[in-house]
Parts: sequence; C-alpha cells; structure tokens
Amino acid sequence: MNFLFEKITYIFDPLYHMWEHEHIHRKTSFALVIFFLCSVVSIEMKRQGLLNNAVGAIIPSNHFYAVHGAFTVVLILEVISLIFSLPCSFSKSVGKQFEILALILMRNAFKELSYFPEPITFSGNEHAILNILSDGFGALLIFALLGVYYKIQVYSSDDKMGPADLFSFVAAKKGIALLLLFLFILLGIEYWVAVIQGSEHHDFFSSFYTILILADILVVLISQCFQPSFYAVFRNSGFALSTLIIRIALAAPPFFNVLLGLAAALFAISLTFMSRTLFRKK
Repeated sequence: MNFLFEKITYIFDPLYHMWEHEHIHRKTSFALVIFFLCSVVSIEMKRQGLLNNAVGAIIPSNHFYAVHGAFTVVLILEVISLIFSLPCSFSKSVGKQFEILALILMRNAFKELSYFPEPITFSGNEHAILNILSDGFGALLIFALLGVYYKIQVYSSDDKMGPADLFSFVAAKKGIALLLLFLFILLGIEYWVAVIQGSEHHDFFSSFYTILILADILVVLISQCFQPSFYAVFRNSGFALSTLIIRIALAAPPFFNVLLGLAAALFAISLTFMSRTLFRKK
C-alpha cells in the first residue's frame, strides 16, 4: 500500500506545483483576456455578416455572451484549483468551495446580461435585474462570511496523526483528486463533443458537482480510518454536509441558491466556532 501511496504522490505533487506556480497563473490570466477580446470581436463580426454560415451558427449575436464565456472559463479554472485543494485539510477545502460558490453567483449575475437586448434597456427586463441583484448581493454576503470563516478557522486538529498515517491519509486524498481531475477532463470532452454535434447533453457543472458530493463522502469515510474519534468524525462530517448544501445551492433557482449558500456558510462558521471554543483541549 505504501508503494501505491508513493506513486500517487509522485504523480500529484508535480501537477500541483505546476498549476499553483505564479508563472502559470499569469499565463492563464493573459489567455483569459485574449479569449474575452476574441469573443467580442467574433460576435461583432457575426453581427456585421463577416462570418460564413457554418462558423456563424455556433457564435452568438449578443456581446454580453462574451462576458458569460469569460466567467465560465474563470469558473473552470477555479474548479481545477478546488480539485487540487482536496488533499488539504477539510477546513481549507471547504473554504475553497465557498470561494467557488461566490464566483458562481457572480457568474450567474453576469449571465443574466445575455438575456438583455442591445442596446440595454430596463423595461421588460425587471425579472433579470432582480436575479442580478439577488446573485450579486448573495455573492457579496458569501464573500463576507468567507472572511469570517477564515478569521476564526484553526487549521490544526486536536486529533494528531503520526507521520506514517498522515502521509497515507494525504496520499489517499491525492489519489481521489487525480481521479476527479481525470473525470473533470473526460466530462468536459464529452460535453463539448455533444455541443458540437448538436446532441442532447447534461449541464457539465451540475454533473461534476454530483461527483464531488460522492468524493466528499468518500473522503469522510477514509478519514475515519485515520481519525476515529467522535470529535474528528463529527467535524469532518459537518464540513461535508456544508459542501452538500453548496451543491444543492448550485442546482437551485435564483433566490433559493443564495439562501442555501448563506445557510451553508453559517453552518460551517457555527461548526468551526463550536469546535474551536467548546471542544478545544486545554
């Protein structure tokens, strides 16, 4: 088993360091700017009739779709970062998922722009404007609660593991992260093939969030092998429950998604506060 854990670590660590390297972040940020500008130019070329029918059929005619596309790419990058954060502590991984939730709500707010006509008008778009306000202020509140969560967070556990157990536990989570990364790429390929072919397809992110729920539960079950105490099991299960609420929020309609997201954040903060104050060893 140690041999397997060593191989997993050997594969995961270089990928993690490459993804988190500042040079990679700068390149992806620059590529995102280029992607946005190219999207705007392509949409304008279609509006001017400069594209042939085959290319023009897959390009929208509303400039606001470029905003939607750019924030979708940002979300993809954040989900990959979420996968790489899985081997970290439960508390840090949960914090990363709240970051994803805040970005998704902000993305949903900008997505509503794609339903507006050009030039933009208020009349007839009241419902979309309410959705923008709900998602925007919801993202802001999640952002604020995330700050509270990080402020009271303690990344050390009362249940200390020995070096061997800690290495095995982290390696097991790295193995799950590698599997998630593979499934993320596979689902992405299947989704874009279906889009290009024009066939029926499921929402990519919703499908992957379902897989993340199963992965969260698997990590909790594995953690019990290394941290069997009631405190550790309850705390880890509580964090997994908060991520489950996040997944439901992502599939919920406007207004309900914000309420569920706030409930998940308040639950995680309450769990952290109680763990830190009521069960801290003297």
